Amino acid sequence: MSEEFIVSARKYRPQTFDTVVGQKSVTSTLRNAIKNNQLAQAFLFCGSRGVGKTTTARILAKTINCFNRTEEIEACEVCESCKSFNEGASLNVYELDAASNNSVDDIRNLIDQVRLAPQLGTHKVYIIDEVHMLSNSAFNAFLKTLEEPPKHAIFILATTEKHKIIPTILSRCQIFDFNRIKVKDIADHLAAISVKESITADPEALHLIAQKADGALRDALSIFDQIVTFAGSNITYQNVIDNLNVLDYDYYFRVVDLAQKEDIPNSLLLFNEIMEKGFDAHNFIIGLSNHYRNLLVCKDVRTSNLLEVGEVAENRYIQQAKEVDSPTILRSLGVLSKTDVDYKQSKNQRLLVEITLMQLCSLKQELEKKNP
Repeated sequence: MSEEFIVSARKYRPQTFDTVVGQKSVTSTLRNAIKNNQLAQAFLFCGSRGVGKTTTARILAKTINCFNRTEEIEACEVCESCKSFNEGASLNVYELDAASNNSVDDIRNLIDQVRLAPQLGTHKVYIIDEVHMLSNSAFNAFLKTLEEPPKHAIFILATTEKHKIIPTILSRCQIFDFNRIKVKDIADHLAAISVKESITADPEALHLIAQKADGALRDALSIFDQIVTFAGSNITYQNVIDNLNVLDYDYYFRVVDLAQKEDIPNSLLLFNEIMEKGFDAHNFIIGLSNHYRNLLVCKDVRTSNLLEVGEVAENRYIQQAKEVDSPTILRSLGVLSKTDVDYKQSKNQRLLVEITLMQLCSLKQELEKKNP
């Protein structure tokens, strides 16, 4: 019988503070709090989806109750408390999804549980996900318990929308803001998973998946699974752009080259080829704006680390940035930004993009007229 498939987001969910990706400042602070026995009784974890809020909450819950923590303040994974947690049978961790349990009765049931002391370990940890979904009356019912909980109770609230949480709740919590995860960190994590899964993956392909995930590791892992299903154990850059319907960055390099040569006919033909492949013209404009932005950050060594692309693409950007001067890049960005704003109001969107390409091809002439 074949082994049951488990999605990567679950299979490779971090189990220790050390393995949480891209949230070093948060995990270091939490470790120090456990080490110095200075744990707050209520935490609020804020951040966009897929950045590790619930994962970190679970690791914190497990580590607090571990009987013999390591010197690095990590859970030992072998004591009775860790084993019951890993098997999903721990009575010390109570998870509530506020999206579907947001009434006063749900919170009252939680408050009744809070009074009970833990049977094993020192603390009972209550993780409330999507806490901003609680109704106003549920928030109010929760206030007193959050302000004066029993000594054994710790609350970890997680939310993607901090601005929806009432100030009286915010003032009772220690707030941790989770960062969007950097493209490089996601790509490195995917590379490590590829090795474990015996998958050969082109670094450019992993970078593209990481960019598409937009700072959410869970999204990146879902896309990665999708590509593996599509391409098997050999992931190439071409596989990724075919499967995700992403425009190959090679097109943007060609557009800039044609603009430099002031070649309007071939620019329009290239755009026609892009349209015939089924790509959205607005996404093309946004992608081209991003391309010019990348050329600009390559101009200075101090800003070059803002370039979040693979090594092969980076070398191409550096090369092309030498060929286009800064005033041309800035004027191009101005033209593209205006097109981006005007696009939705335009009655003839294709013509708008074609005029934009013509303008990009004519910028050199304009600049020469201004600075003869």
